[in-house]
Amino acid sequence: MIHGLLAASLALAAQVVSAVPSSSEFVVKQAEGAPTVSVGGTVIPYKEVTLAAQLPGRVKYLAGIEGDAFKKSDLLVSLDDRELLANRQALLAQIQSADAQLRNAGMQYSREVFAPRSRTPPGGMAMPNLFDQMFTRPMEDFVGERSRGAELHADLYSSGTQIEQARSAIMRLQAEVQALDSKLRDARSIAPFAGVIVKKFIEVGDTVQPGQPLLNYADVEYLQVEVDVPARLRPGLREGMMIHAELDVNHRRVPVRVAQIFPMADPQRHTVKIKFDLPQGVAEPGMYAKVLVPDFNAPARANPVVPESAIRYNGSLPGVYVLDSQGKAELRLIRVGEPVPGGLISVLSGLRPGERILADPPPGIAAGWSTQQQQQSDEGR
Repeated sequence: MIHGLLAASLALAAQVVSAVPSSSEFVVKQAEGAPTVSVGGTVIPYKEVTLAAQLPGRVKYLAGIEGDAFKKSDLLVSLDDRELLANRQALLAQIQSADAQLRNAGMQYSREVFAPRSRTPPGGMAMPNLFDQMFTRPMEDFVGERSRGAELHADLYSSGTQIEQARSAIMRLQAEVQALDSKLRDARSIAPFAGVIVKKFIEVGDTVQPGQPLLNYADVEYLQVEVDVPARLRPGLREGMMIHAELDVNHRRVPVRVAQIFPMADPQRHTVKIKFDLPQGVAEPGMYAKVLVPDFNAPARANPVVPESAIRYNGSLPGVYVLDSQGKAELRLIRVGEPVPGGLISVLSGLRPGERILADPPPGIAAGWSTQQQQQSDEGR
C-alpha cells in the first residue's frame, strides 16, 4: 500500500551552538533535503520455494513442522515407493533376460562365421551320407539349384538381427529403469538449501496428487522488503543504493540496500517491484515495513529539526521547552515529522529556525524554569 505521506528526508540538521552546565541549549535550524515518499511493503525471505508432489502416493515421512531448520539436501517429505521399487526389480530381471539373449545371439553369429550350417552335411547312416556328399551336392552345384554362399549370408544376417534386437531390448529396458529412478527421486522432496519450514500442507498418511503443495520452505537468515514503488520514483533508485526503512515493530528505523529492480512496470498499477536487503536479525518474514524512497521530482522542502531527547510528551501531545531572551523555559506543543539520521527529528509545525530550546530538559521541569536556576542548583551541589 502506498502512503501519500511526504516527509522531508533531511540530511544533516542543526548543531549545538551554546551550552551551560547540566543543561544544553539547541538552536533550531533548517535542514535542506530531498523529500521522500513512505511506501509500504512486506518482509519476505531471500529465497522461498513451494515443494509440490510430482506423482500420486501416500505420505510416508514428514521431517518436521513450521519453524524446524534443515541443512541442504536433507530429506523433508517422502512418499510410499514400494510399488515403484517392485517395478524396478521386474525391469532389472528383464534386463538380465535380454542380456542372456544377447549373449546367445552372439554365440550363434560366431558359429555361423566359423562353422556355417549351410556347409554342414546332414546327419544319417554312413553310406547314404557319404553318397550325398559325393554325388548329390556336386550335382546341385553343377545344375545351379543351390547356392551355399547365399545361405551363409542369410544365416549371418539372421544372427546379426537377433543381436541387434537383443541390444535394443536392453536399451529400452535401461531407459525404463532411468524413468523409474526419476519417479523414485520425485517421491522424495529434498531441501534445496539451508532453511526452515514456513508452512506445511500435509500430514503423514495423507494421499497426494501431482501438483499438490506439500511444504513452503524458505531461507530466513537473510530477509528483504518487497515494495511496489510508483513508477515516477523509479529514476531516483539504483541497485546498491542505501536508503532507510521503518519497521512496524517499535517503528524502528534501519538502513536498507536496493537489491533488485524489476525491469518492467505493472501496466495496471503503474508501479515497479523493487526488493531491498534488510540487516540480519531486525525483522521476521511477513512483517510490514515502510521504505522512504527519495522523490527528486518534488520541490525541496525544509523543516526545522530538533534532538529527539528535547521532546517531552504531555499525554500524547509532543512538545519542547523554548527559551526566551532571559533564559526562561516555556513548554510549546509541536507537530513532529519523520526521524532524521543523527538522533534528530523534523518538526512540521510549532517551531521556527533560530529559536533556542532545551536539548535535554531535566526531570521535574516546569514553566518559568531558567538556565540560571539550573546553574545555581549545580553550584550548590
